[in-house]
Amino acid sequence: MTSIKEQAAISRLLSFLQDWDNAGKVARSHILNTFIETNQGKTAPELEQEFSQGASLFLVRLTTWLRLIYMTGSCLDKLLKSIGIFLSAVSSNRYLIEFLEVGGVLTLLEILGLEKIKEEDKKESIRLLQVIANSGRKYKELICESYGVRSIAEFLAKSKSEETQEEVQILLDSLVHGNPKYQNQVYKGLIALLPCASPKAQQLSLQTLRTAQSIVGTTHPSIVDCVLKVLRTMHLEVQYEAIELIKDLVNYDVCQALLKGLVALLIPSVKETSKLQPKILNDSAVLQLTANLPVFLQQAAAAKAIGVLARSNTSIAEEMLHLRVVHSLMAAMGNTDHSNSQRQASLTLEYFVQMFPVVEEHVRRSMGEELYELFLSNAEDLYMKIDSIQADILAANKVNVSKALSISGVSYSNMSFYLGPCGEDQLAYTTYFQKEGSEGKE
Repeated sequence: MTSIKEQAAISRLLSFLQDWDNAGKVARSHILNTFIETNQGKTAPELEQEFSQGASLFLVRLTTWLRLIYMTGSCLDKLLKSIGIFLSAVSSNRYLIEFLEVGGVLTLLEILGLEKIKEEDKKESIRLLQVIANSGRKYKELICESYGVRSIAEFLAKSKSEETQEEVQILLDSLVHGNPKYQNQVYKGLIALLPCASPKAQQLSLQTLRTAQSIVGTTHPSIVDCVLKVLRTMHLEVQYEAIELIKDLVNYDVCQALLKGLVALLIPSVKETSKLQPKILNDSAVLQLTANLPVFLQQAAAAKAIGVLARSNTSIAEEMLHLRVVHSLMAAMGNTDHSNSQRQASLTLEYFVQMFPVVEEHVRRSMGEELYELFLSNAEDLYMKIDSIQADILAANKVNVSKALSISGVSYSNMSFYLGPCGEDQLAYTTYFQKEGSEGKE
């Protein structure tokens, strides 16, 4: 037989549940407020004591109401926080299973894709998914099996709140750890995020990709092209993360493709650069916009990345000599339409000149004594001191250090890179800048 004390507790529980069942939205909102204030941080045994061993009876009512009203967004924040008290409580595995059995994960993921739902409510949904993911491998797998990676990644790309995006990053980082069955799915999802329009989402994806790459071990073929395209950003924090990822990727099987891609970006295709010409001819005011032209931002970032890689690893610097990096850097230095490209290329070339005597010899011969002395005196500010003729000399240079190394039989390391002749895009690019320079002098 139950004691009088136990009977009184059960009576209070039944009365509480009856009040909930009979309450409207406003009354339920008040009940949730009280519940959150009095039960935040409690353990599962403490919740059971509070509800006379019937806490699950209240949880099932919360989950039922969630499924009924989540599409409208009414009281959603309080409802999710209340459910969170159950799921995050110590020794709450029973509550977690009860929530999952009624489709809790699918509901939380669906909330992320609803346009009418407030950002704050979606952030609360992400936090509940974090709690579920942190509960163990099988729960991470359940989220992934429910098409969670796609829903979460899409939400990260569309979210307007940086705070919320950082919560999403924490969730994705959790999903890639201790989840061997689906870690590749998370890895591919992060790569798919790189072209998105949100700079914050790009930054966070790049950060998480570095972790994911070390866990997965192998690289996806699309990662090189995606990361190189990110270099078109005008956001320095995104560029920084992209270069940090590139530094990691040179240790994998995509190293050769990555280096070739970076060197190729130093001489943009004529198709890209010719887009600029009619705008300048039609409206001189548009000239101010060229500083942010994506292809030139990418050119400058590539020059910077090459410098970072070369300084960190001499073997990589040697490999890039065989990719005609010196020729391409000098061509970028002749791009008078974008000063940062000139500056970054000049700083990187300075390193190659200092490190390799054969580079110093070819650069001196190609530049001529006057221009070379200017370059040596202050490589960083060279772009401010050269005239249009000197810019043309740089843009039209024919330096081929690789050919000289091949003829002399000199090899700084065991390299197997194939070096073809200068491509049509490179020649067209050089011709374009020569033409621009001659028209300016006329």
